[in-house]
Amino acid sequence: MQVPAVKQENPMLVVAIVALMSFMGVLTETSMNVTFPALMREFNEPLGTVQWVTSGYLLMAALVMLTSAYMKRRFTNRQLFIIAVILFSLGDIICGSAFNFWMLLIGRLIQAGCVGICTPLMVNIILDVVSPIKLGTYIGLANLIILVAPALGPTFGGAVVAFASWRVIFWGTLPLALILLAMGAKRIKQYAPIKGKYAFDWTRFLVLGLALVCLIMGLNDLGQHSYITFAILLSMSIVLTGFFVKLSKTTSKALFSLSVFKEKAFLFSFLPYIMLQFSNVGINFLLPNYVQEVFQATSLVGGLILLPGSILNCFGQPIYGWMLDHFGGKIPLYIGDILFTLSLVGLTIGGPQLGVWGITFAYLVFAVGRSMAFGNSVAYGLEHINKEFRSDANALYNTGQQVTGAIGTTALALIMDSVNRTGYTHAQNISAGSTLAFILLVVFGIIIFYLFHHLLNLKVEVDK
Repeated sequence: MQVPAVKQENPMLVVAIVALMSFMGVLTETSMNVTFPALMREFNEPLGTVQWVTSGYLLMAALVMLTSAYMKRRFTNRQLFIIAVILFSLGDIICGSAFNFWMLLIGRLIQAGCVGICTPLMVNIILDVVSPIKLGTYIGLANLIILVAPALGPTFGGAVVAFASWRVIFWGTLPLALILLAMGAKRIKQYAPIKGKYAFDWTRFLVLGLALVCLIMGLNDLGQHSYITFAILLSMSIVLTGFFVKLSKTTSKALFSLSVFKEKAFLFSFLPYIMLQFSNVGINFLLPNYVQEVFQATSLVGGLILLPGSILNCFGQPIYGWMLDHFGGKIPLYIGDILFTLSLVGLTIGGPQLGVWGITFAYLVFAVGRSMAFGNSVAYGLEHINKEFRSDANALYNTGQQVTGAIGTTALALIMDSVNRTGYTHAQNISAGSTLAFILLVVFGIIIFYLFHHLLNLKVEVDK
């Protein structure tokens, strides 16, 4: 059934409603990270099991995001939003009343569907209703709402655990979800036609889903130095991915089209996007541990060194998007990557000599540069991708963000702990390992500059 497009009078209000729902999902995710000790005590489970509250959530969100291209063509925006809120609310109820760890985990997996639906839905609505010349600004504003959640989450979760119970995280967000449901059900409309019923490719979805599960589980085993298990799971992931590609060449059912990789604008924006996400999540783990291990700083100081950069990361998003809309891609993409790379060069060369304040300043520069390049790489890519493939590209941007984020923490943690030289103190070994991680990210910065150069040259070819 075809649903006609309608004119949207206030697109930012609708985008804000969907973004706030995604914000709620990210808030509960980051809030739960500080509840692990409480969960371990209450449910008598080890850390390796409890961490699946986060790992399982991220993996499930990534799997749902894989289906977003199909869901955009099959369901209306209102239907998707209502389903997302129902999943979030059901997860709240299950988690808030969980009497054992596995009930909590099931609730978190259900709740992950909210972020998995709402984050791509937010971008798809922007693409439907916003003029291309304002795309950067609107994506920046939407990202602002979502990026506040990681900054507030640990503080919110820590306060809840300190003064009440971790269950209040869920019971406290439930009324807000219901309020957003009432607002969204009334205001969200269909802005582009849908194709109606057509077959979903369950085979490809399950194959790719298993490939991602094997990859994430393998990385977790690598972090615990289970090298044989890691090798087996990584091999299985590679084989399953190859099988997925083979199936994609002959299938006529819907999931997402691999033809989007033939779009150079997608390829040259997607690769920087996932490398920037890998770097961001990894460095957010590495630096707080670095200042604690190398400078013997407290955990409070370890968290505070990220605060100035995190604030600019959040509230700079609309400004960086405005720069893209008014000055084109060269200024925000090149400047963003240069700041990103220079901050990492400073961390590589300076290391322990920087001290806590130097690390704080380096992270602030890193956060500004990364933020300027991150959202704009997507906005610029979507502007130059064939409209036929935009929903497919959006699905892959979001899935790639989730998966590489999970990889980033594990990879940099392993590199940070990889040096064990005789005669070195523990702090010196951590410092040397961290330097290797910084060097890796500097290499990423150079590669990203090369990819941005090709991406921006595509615009010249289009203009001609």
